[in-house]
Amino acid sequence: MIAIIDYDAGNIKSVEKALQYMGERVIITRNSKDILAADKVILPGVGSFGDAMDNIRKYELDSVIKEVVDQKTPFLGICLGLQLLFEESEESPGVKGLGLLKGKILKIPEHKEYKVPHIGWNSLYLPNEGALFKGIREESYVYFVHSYYLKADDFNIVKATTDYIVSIHAAVEKDNLYACQFHPEKSSNTGLQILRNFANLGKEEG
Repeated sequence: MIAIIDYDAGNIKSVEKALQYMGERVIITRNSKDILAADKVILPGVGSFGDAMDNIRKYELDSVIKEVVDQKTPFLGICLGLQLLFEESEESPGVKGLGLLKGKILKIPEHKEYKVPHIGWNSLYLPNEGALFKGIREESYVYFVHSYYLKADDFNIVKATTDYIVSIHAAVEKDNLYACQFHPEKSSNTGLQILRNFANLGKEEG
């Protein structure tokens, strides 16, 4: 069972549909027992960093998420869900994130030849081998929608990058934490393969 955390941040149904299309059992919930009992957990989301952290704290999900991570359950953050795993964002000064990973969430700088927010398909570069990218070719295209981007402190956790005005750390993996700035659920066959790789984590040993 894969639990998708519902904290009123949108973009949940498309993730659910993609997983169901793959034949996975999925539950959308903010119930702590359901989340802690799941085989895998996903934190999707679009919207403001500050509003999202307010909701996560309102529903007391911050402690649940940390417990999920501590019990080594595979955990995937998508888009805003990636950003929330870090300590803070330029989008919402003074608001603390979950602080599970170290790095900065920065505003994509203005550029006369590029639009911000960054909306559309960009190719991925795969600097470090990552479990989510098994069977994914270098320069595969995925779909982005964001105005803020990750610059991780430790480049070793960065498994995919893309270039849009700046070099964007597009996916990270550390222990049982996985996260993508792009939307795998909207990224055609490449995205489905990434979600399949996440769903299959641990099954090879079982």
